[in-house]
Amino acid sequence: MNPILAIVLILIALTAGFFIGKTIFFGKGVEAGVEKRKQEAESITGSAEMQAKRIEEQAKRLIADAEKDADNRKKSALIEAKDEIHKLRSEADKEIKDRRSELSRQERRIQQKEENLDKKNDNLEKKDELLNQKIKSAEEKLQEAEAIKKTEMDVLERISEFTKDQAKEYLISKLEDDLVHEKAVKIAAYEQQLKDECQEKARSYISLAIAKVAADQVSEAAVSVVPLPNDEMKGRIIGREGRNIRTLETLTGVDLIIDDTPEAITLSCFDQIRREVARIALEKLIADGRIHPTRIEEMVDKARREVEYRIKQEGERAVIETNVHGLNHELIKLIGRLKFRTSYRQNVLDHSIEVAKLCGVLASELGVDANVARRAGLLHDIGKALTSEIEGSHVQIGVDVCKKYNESPVIIHAVEAHHNDVEPKTVIACIVQAADAISAARPAARSENYESYIKRLQKLEEICTSYEGVEKCFAVQAGREVRIMVLPEVINDEKMVIVARQIAQQIESEMDYPGQIKVNIIRESRVTDYAK
Repeated sequence: MNPILAIVLILIALTAGFFIGKTIFFGKGVEAGVEKRKQEAESITGSAEMQAKRIEEQAKRLIADAEKDADNRKKSALIEAKDEIHKLRSEADKEIKDRRSELSRQERRIQQKEENLDKKNDNLEKKDELLNQKIKSAEEKLQEAEAIKKTEMDVLERISEFTKDQAKEYLISKLEDDLVHEKAVKIAAYEQQLKDECQEKARSYISLAIAKVAADQVSEAAVSVVPLPNDEMKGRIIGREGRNIRTLETLTGVDLIIDDTPEAITLSCFDQIRREVARIALEKLIADGRIHPTRIEEMVDKARREVEYRIKQEGERAVIETNVHGLNHELIKLIGRLKFRTSYRQNVLDHSIEVAKLCGVLASELGVDANVARRAGLLHDIGKALTSEIEGSHVQIGVDVCKKYNESPVIIHAVEAHHNDVEPKTVIACIVQAADAISAARPAARSENYESYIKRLQKLEEICTSYEGVEKCFAVQAGREVRIMVLPEVINDEKMVIVARQIAQQIESEMDYPGQIKVNIIRESRVTDYAK
C-alpha cells in the first residue's frame, strides 16, 4: 500500500474514533447523532480512499516521467562524451602527426650537419697535409738561407777585416750618437705635447680648487701665556718653597716660566695637549683662588677631561665639515688629536680638513668619487696623532691605523703613497698628493728653520753637480728654481733635454719639498779674439 494512503486512513480512523468515543462518553442520548456521524465518517473514508488513489496514480506518473527524463539525460551525456572523446582523439592524432613531421625535419637537419662536418673534416685534413708540406719546404729554404747567410758573413768578415761582434759594436756606437738627437727631439716633442694638453687643464683645476678652499693659515708657537689678575698671584702659584709650581710641573709635564713680565705666566712645552691641560688647570686655579697641591691635582684631572672632550668635539667637527661619514668613533678621536699637533708650525687638523676639501673639488672636476677622495684627504696624516707614542713614520702608522679600523684598500693606498713611500697607482692617491702639496705650499702655511733650508739647497746643488758636463749650479728663488751651467763641448743641445729630465727625476725621488722645482740648463759657447 502507498504510504500516503496509509497515513490518510490512520488519520480518518483516529477522527472516527474520536467522535465515537465522544458519543459514548456523553451517553446514549446521542445515539442518533452517532449514527449520523458514522454515515459522515463512511462518506469521508470513501472520499479519502478515492483521493489516495488519485495521489498514488499521480506519484506513479511522476516516477515514470523522472525515469524517462533520466534515460534521456543519460543518452545525451553519452553522446556528448563520445563527441568529446572523438574530438580529443583527433587532436591527439594531429599533434602526433605534427611531432612526427618535426622529428623528421630535425633528423634531416642533423643528417645535413653530419654531412657538412664530414666535408669540413676532409677539407681540414687536406689543409693539414698542404701545411705540413709548406712547413717542410719552408724549413728547407730556411736552412738554405742560413747557409747562404753564413757564407755571406764569412765573405763580409774577410772583406771588412771585422768580426761579427766587432762590426756590431761599431754599428751600435755609431747609432748611439745618431739616436741621441732623435731621442732628444722625441722627448721634447712629447713633453711639449703633454704640456700643451695638460698644463692648461691642470692650472684650471688647481686654481679652481684653491679658490674654493681659501683657508686661513696661522703659525702656532710652542708657548702659551696665562694672564694673571695681579702680580701677587705669582707668589701663590709658586707656593711655599715652590711646592705648588713643582706639583703643577710634575703633573702636567710643562715648564712654568715666571719672570718679570707683568701679570702673566708663560707655559713652555712642545706637546700641545700637555700645554693645554696645564693652561686650563692654571686658569681654573686662578679663578678658584685656592692653590695647594691637592687642589692642583683636582684641577689637572678636570682639565684632562675637558681636553679629552674637546678632542672628541674637534674630531666630530672635522668629520661634519668635510662631509665624511661612517668613520669609527675611535678614529674620530684620533682625528681630534690632530688639533694639538703641528707640522712646520701648520696645524695638522686644519691642514687635513683643507686637504680633504681640496681632494673633493679636484675629484669632482676629474669625474672621480668625491666622497672617497675627501675621506682619503682627511685621513692622510692620521699617523701624526700617534707618532709620539708609537715608533715608525707617520705614513706607516697611518696605514696601520686605517687597516685596524677596516678602511678600504683605496684609502690605505692613498695614505701610504701621499709622500711617495710607494708609487701611487690610483687617481685618488694622486689627488691626495696634489692636495697635500697645495695646502703645504700656501703662503705662510709652513715655516722652515734656517738649517733645514740650507741643507735642502745644498742637496739640490749636489744632485745637479753630480752629472758629467755640469760646470756650475745655483739654487735660486728659495729653492724653487735651479740654474745649471754646462760645458758646451761635453753636453750638446740635444743632450740638454735628456740631462734636464734625469735631474728632475732624481730630485723627485730623493728630496721632499713643497710645490715644484724648475730645472734650467744653460749652454753657452763664446770665442774671444783681439785684432792688433
